[in-house]
Amino acid sequence: MARKITTRTTPEQRREQATALHNSIAEQVETLRGTDQWRAFLDLSRGFHAYSLNNLLLIWSQRPDATRVAGFRQWQARGRQVRKGEKAIRIFGYATAKITDGTDAPDDERTETDENGQRRRVWYPVLSVFDIAQTDPTDPDAADPADLTKTLTGADHLGVLTAVSDYLTAGGWRVEREALPPGLGGFTDFKTRRVVIATDVEPAQAAKTALHEAAHAYLHGDLEPGEYQQHRGTYETEAESVAYVVAGLLGLDTSAYTIGYVAGWSDADTDLIRSTAANVLRAAHAIADAITTPANLDAAA
Repeated sequence: MARKITTRTTPEQRREQATALHNSIAEQVETLRGTDQWRAFLDLSRGFHAYSLNNLLLIWSQRPDATRVAGFRQWQARGRQVRKGEKAIRIFGYATAKITDGTDAPDDERTETDENGQRRRVWYPVLSVFDIAQTDPTDPDAADPADLTKTLTGADHLGVLTAVSDYLTAGGWRVEREALPPGLGGFTDFKTRRVVIATDVEPAQAAKTALHEAAHAYLHGDLEPGEYQQHRGTYETEAESVAYVVAGLLGLDTSAYTIGYVAGWSDADTDLIRSTAANVLRAAHAIADAITTPANLDAAA
C-alpha cells in the first residue's frame, strides 16, 4: 500500500496555493537579477561555447547535472580552479588545416572547402572539459555564482521521499539511492525509467530532489531522444518549479535552492518562468494529489 502524507487542506485550497507559489518564483528571480551574485553569474557565463547536440548528449551522459562546462585553462581565465582529482568530461572538438601538400584529398567527411575555395582537412579531437560544480573560485571573497543554489539541510519530517518513491514505483519507475558525484543530487534516466537520488544529501534535500525527479517523470518521460537536451533549460525550470510548488504545499520551503536553480536554467527569464505555469501546475496538482491523503477531521474532533 502506498504511503501518503496527511494534509488538512482541500484540493481547491491547494490549487489556489499552488498558483500563488508559482507566481512567487518569478518574483524572487526578478529580485535576484539585481544582486552582485547574479552579475557575477552573468560575467562567468559570457564566452562559453554553444555546444552541438552530439556534445550535449556526451556531456549529459557523463554528468547529467552539468550546467556550464569549460576547459581547465578556460576556468582559470574566469577566476576558477578545477579541483584536484576531478574527472574530466570528454567531448569532441573541431579543427581544420589547409591542404598544401599538392595531394588530391578525397571529398569526404575529412575535408571541406572554405569560402575562398581553399581545401581543408577536418578532424574532431577529443577535448576535456569540466562543469562549474567541479571548480572553486580562486578569490574566496568574490561573489560565487555556484552559491546561487544552497543545498537544503534538515529532516524530512513528513516522509516526502517515501511518499514520492511509492508514487513513482506505482508508475513503473525504479527509485534508487546511490553515491553520486559532488553537486549531483539526483537524476532521471528516461530510457530505463530509473530515478536515482544521492545518498550523501540531507533528508530535506533528498525530499526536494525526489519531487524534482517526479516532475521530470510526469512531464518529460515520453520525450523523443535528444529533445530533453535541446530544451533542457525549459524542462529543468519546469521540474524545479514543480518541486518548489509541491514542497510549498506541504510546508517545506525550498527557495534557498530553487530560486538560484531556476534563475540559472532560465537565464532569469521571468517570461519563460511564467510561460511554464500550465505544465508546472498540471504536474504539481497531479503529484500533490497522488502523495497526500485528507485528514479525518471528524475523527480529530
